[in-house]
Amino acid sequence: MKSRTIAYMLALFHSSIVGLSFLFTKMAIAEANPLDTLAFRFTVSFVVILFLVAFKVIRVNYSWESVKNLVPLSLFFPTFFFAFQTFGLIYSQSTDAGILSSVTPILTLMVAGYFLKEKTSLYQKLSIVLSVVGVILIFVMKGSTIDFSDMLGMLLILLSCIATACYTTMTRSLAKDYTPGEMSFFMMGTGFVIFNVAALFTHLKQGSMAEYFTPWSSMEFISSILYLGILASLVTSLLSNTILSKIKASQMSVFANLSTVVTIAVGALILNEKITIYDILGSILIILGVIGSNYFDVKKEQSIKVKLEYNEGKM
Repeated sequence: MKSRTIAYMLALFHSSIVGLSFLFTKMAIAEANPLDTLAFRFTVSFVVILFLVAFKVIRVNYSWESVKNLVPLSLFFPTFFFAFQTFGLIYSQSTDAGILSSVTPILTLMVAGYFLKEKTSLYQKLSIVLSVVGVILIFVMKGSTIDFSDMLGMLLILLSCIATACYTTMTRSLAKDYTPGEMSFFMMGTGFVIFNVAALFTHLKQGSMAEYFTPWSSMEFISSILYLGILASLVTSLLSNTILSKIKASQMSVFANLSTVVTIAVGALILNEKITIYDILGSILIILGVIGSNYFDVKKEQSIKVKLEYNEGKM
């Protein structure tokens, strides 16, 4: 029970970092294109975790078997997730992405249920759906609707959601064999190589190598990239890999919708954005969904434990 409580606290911290990341991403892409931002983001995260490994703060031990298992994980996240999300946002509205991304917990529930045989009660399923409804309510009542004319963008955003669901499920499966540090080091390294190669190839092809380094003259960009690289990439990776070693994939994924609540709060406190009654109602539904999905899991496990003890007593 203690490890589960720690996992919940880490999940809340994880959601807070992700919620704030949208603000810093806006600041970063005002100075650099999305691909360069991803390249710099993962450069920072890989350099930091490389430093931690060099000084044995994080210990890693890989074999060819490790590489075979961790390559698919690193392709789903960060590679596929950010690639699909970035290009999806080019071909669709950010509000469409917000609505579609809210279904990630449901996709994770399905993927984890099929591959990991994770069992969830009806009340847990309803709680997860409740959190999704909360996110959709917030976006829809702001006047946002899904534009079906942006089908390519919507398809790419949906693929990014599927990538997240697969990553969450795979991490839950691999957590028994690899430490959070080993998984995160491999993931940050993969992101560093792939996004830098893509960014450099694009600039060489366009003859715009000077633009690759220009954003570093902005202190706002530097502070944003440090946040995105260290906290929103490396720390969240370590957190999610740790959390998934303690709780189910479906439970972890529903916490992601809390980042919407954090984003609303940050928008009000820092950007002076107006909070509507629908923001409040949607946030309440999200919070109730998160609480419900985890509360009913605890109740379910307690019920199973009582039954086992009762049966043992009868024997």
